[in-house]
This record gives sequence, C-alpha cells and structure tokens, in this order.
Amino acid sequence: MGKFDQYKIVLKALPAGTHTFEYLLDNDYFLKIDSPEVGRGKVNATVTVKHNEGEYEIRFQLDGVIQIPCDRCLDDMDLPVSQKSRLIVKFGKEYAEESDEIIVIPEDEGEINLAWFLYEFIALSIPVKHVHAPGKCNKLMSTKLSKHIVKSVDDEGEDNASFDDADEDTSEEPEQTDSRWDDLKQIIDNN
Repeated sequence: MGKFDQYKIVLKALPAGTHTFEYLLDNDYFLKIDSPEVGRGKVNATVTVKHNEGEYEIRFQLDGVIQIPCDRCLDDMDLPVSQKSRLIVKFGKEYAEESDEIIVIPEDEGEINLAWFLYEFIALSIPVKHVHAPGKCNKLMSTKLSKHIVKSVDDEGEDNASFDDADEDTSEEPEQTDSRWDDLKQIIDNN
C-alpha cells in the first residue's frame, strides 16, 4: 500500500451522481508530502465529486490551520486556511493538463490521486508575505533584526523604519556614517 493510497478515487467505478469524501490532512500528511512551505497542520478536506456523462467535477473545501515559518523571525506561525477550489477531470488516452482546472487522465486507469492536488490548493492559499501579528515575533530575533534596520526619510522628512515590530528595542544609538557618503549626500541635497 502506497503512502497516498487513501487519497485515490476510482472515478470509473463511481455511478452517476454526487459523491462526498472526507479527509483529515494532519502532521503525518504534511510530513509524507515533504512540503517545503508547510511544516505541520490540521486541515479538514471535503471533496465532492459530481459525475456527469464522462466528466467529473471535483470541488474541494479546505478548512483548518497550517504552520509555516514567519518571514521575519523564522519561528513557526499558525495560518488559518479556508479554500474552495474546483477541478474538472475527463478521460483520455494519456495524462494531460488542458488548463489550471481541467485535467485528462488515462481511461484505462480511471482513477485520480488527490494527495498532491490537496497540497497545491493549500499552498496557493498562503499569502506572499506571512509574518506574526505585531508583538508576536521571537523577541531575540526581533532585537537582532532591529540592529540592522534600514531607515528612510519620506517626503515630509519623517524617519520611517522598514521593520515595524512592537517588541523592537527603540533605544537610539548615535548613527555613524562613512565620511565619503556625507560628501555624496551634499551633492544630492544641492540639486
């Protein structure tokens, strides 16, 4: 028995109509899928297969929580997942992806394994930037990052820090600059 056999649906054996399958995607699932983005989690997956004249519409409803590393402090953070997705499956001679939502599977096999599709739909729900809520990042890492903070001056002359964290150490140390840069800044200021 393969590690993802429980996610296999034999489509050609399904009678016409609607069929529902339930899966719990837990830490064991994410470990087996060996995902680089998601370390752990607990996601309930409801898969509904609607069989209509040789075409199968598969709807996915994913709800739960996954753990991913924070972009700022690298500690694990909980990210709620609530994702609805759809897939259309048709039979053909060989496996093919006609579009993002339409795939063709070999008719002689007549089955589909949903393990990787479930993971892809979860991974697509992860935002590009994922950080802890303000004040929740690892304090030690926040302190180290604050030493390397880059400050910029906006149009009104106020300093804006590129790292915004409520736990950040705000003690001011005199900024030391290279005198060569001071001469270059004068050229910019004179223009």
